[in-house]
Amino acid sequence: MEHQTLEMPTDEGAWQEWVTGRARDGLRDAGAGAEALRAATDGDTAILQLWNDVQLALSDVLALTSVMTQVHPDPAVVDAAESLEIEARELATDLHLDAAVFDRLRSLDAAELDAAASRVLQLTLGDFRRAGVDGDPEERDRLRALRRRESELTLAFERNIRNGRRVSQVAATALIGLPEDYRADHQPDEHGLVEISTDYPDLHPFLTHSRDAVARQAVVHSFLNLGWPDNDAVLAVLLEVREEIARLLGYDDWPSYDAEVKMIAKGPEIPAFIDSLAEEAREVGRREIEVLLETARAEGEDTVDVANWRHLMELVKRERFGVDGQEVRRYLHFDKVLRGLLDVTSRLFGLRYEPADVPAWHPDVSSYDVLLEESGKRLGRIHLDLHPRERKFNHAAQFGLVTGVLDRQLPEGVLVCNLARGLVTHDEVVTLFHEFGHLVHEVIGGHHPWVRFSGVATEWDFVEAPSQLLEEWAWDADVLRTFATDEDGEPIPRDLVARMRAADEFGKGFLTCTQMAYAAISYWLHQERPEDLTARVRELTERYSLIGQVPDTHFQTGFGHLNDYGSGYYTYAWSLVIAKDLFSAFDPDFLFAAEVAHRYRDTVLAPGGSKDAADLVHDFLGRPYDSRAFMAWLRATPEAEQ
Repeated sequence: MEHQTLEMPTDEGAWQEWVTGRARDGLRDAGAGAEALRAATDGDTAILQLWNDVQLALSDVLALTSVMTQVHPDPAVVDAAESLEIEARELATDLHLDAAVFDRLRSLDAAELDAAASRVLQLTLGDFRRAGVDGDPEERDRLRALRRRESELTLAFERNIRNGRRVSQVAATALIGLPEDYRADHQPDEHGLVEISTDYPDLHPFLTHSRDAVARQAVVHSFLNLGWPDNDAVLAVLLEVREEIARLLGYDDWPSYDAEVKMIAKGPEIPAFIDSLAEEAREVGRREIEVLLETARAEGEDTVDVANWRHLMELVKRERFGVDGQEVRRYLHFDKVLRGLLDVTSRLFGLRYEPADVPAWHPDVSSYDVLLEESGKRLGRIHLDLHPRERKFNHAAQFGLVTGVLDRQLPEGVLVCNLARGLVTHDEVVTLFHEFGHLVHEVIGGHHPWVRFSGVATEWDFVEAPSQLLEEWAWDADVLRTFATDEDGEPIPRDLVARMRAADEFGKGFLTCTQMAYAAISYWLHQERPEDLTARVRELTERYSLIGQVPDTHFQTGFGHLNDYGSGYYTYAWSLVIAKDLFSAFDPDFLFAAEVAHRYRDTVLAPGGSKDAADLVHDFLGRPYDSRAFMAWLRATPEAEQ
């Protein structure tokens, strides 16, 4: 059966009407489905399908509005999408607090359902109870108000980051050491000043290659004040709102409420995990910092901090590992990298990408239909929005656009990055592979009859593992040489890739500690809700991170993951432990082995959320996951440092 794909407007002026109309239709359908549920007869097996229809309508509205708020260039469309997203979230809250709908669902006998439907029912009833449906009317009214306020605050937090782009003016001499194409794109004004924005293609190369320590400090200062001061007040209220929600629902705190449906299960396990991983990484990290400090002193600096660690790492990679980032970069042109990524994932997962000449929200967007090579079956469509522009989401992420449901509609996903149009860094290549891992998961896993299982629908502390796994292909010489070629067509040398990998191993200790600092900030701000957020962030950073801070900055106001990950930023490290274990099943000498790659596709990606993540991993590995591969990686000494 061929399913119709999303038809987006061809006229730029029609977007607001189209977004509003599609969202209104979805909200209407969800409301009608809810009415049908309330009128259903107890025990009728059609009840669960009615609920699925409601969830599909709502899911599509929330997917559309979420994408549009992050990427659409027209502020009027963004404003309309934000309002509709709040309305959709409010309807979702109302439904989960609707005692009549809950009664219809719990009238079903799970024993009369098949295994998949029974799992949907069990999870759905749990969602209702976690929403507070068992509370008295006053409690439910308060929860409705709090959930609406939470939606408003999270959208405001995102908006302030998205629109908070900052620019630093630095002397043209600060570009000494930067690549030629970068300097060409940053011409000085009549005063000899150059503008460096907080966009990643501006920011990261400057911090890596500029030899001007004062200028680097100024640029970092701008970046670490994204969203300041507005988001400090927004975040303070958001933390209080989340805490009140958790307390009303009978939980000790927000992290305990949030962790209940994750692999970690219990809130207090989060700081225990953070501390254990930080302890494992600290000794390795301190040795690395000593090397960086030695390099800093040779540069006339006396500390390793947020403003100079990238630059110092570049010097260490060059001097100790023989890796020059600019030399690597000349093999990595964006166009060839993108084609290579599609070729690699096509070969790995048995996919075919066919360009789709369809309209989108911006000319930068390229779209592809995704087909299963072995059968020609169309799996879905992907949209790639990969270059920076004003008011666009300023990090890298994957978003669902259409929820895939078996025999009803195909999944569509959006990849959002901020990459240069010419030469890119290898770090950016790794990021692109990582985010594409989410996109592949969305499309391959988007073929279930139940919305609850569709796409990236596993526990939140597992969702990063498939993406972290795909990063490994961006480090393999055989893989890179298929697309990493210089302007003469010469592939990147194998020995250079080996040195790159060794150089990348340097820094894993102190960077793991940095990740634990972020995880601790995520957890403890929610747990404690301190009056002075900046002061507490500084304390936690000093406790966990091994690199110094930049004075008068407010990291938390631009830390977008406080919004979507809440108290659970630990999940990146948790997922990485699993990703390293998953990778142990692959042959590092031949990463394209079809048997293991297709087995991974079919046992981990395709099931979506139809099984617990631990069971997915067990199905693939033939055993429970463990941390042995991760610990071996963390403790191993880079070859050039032995």
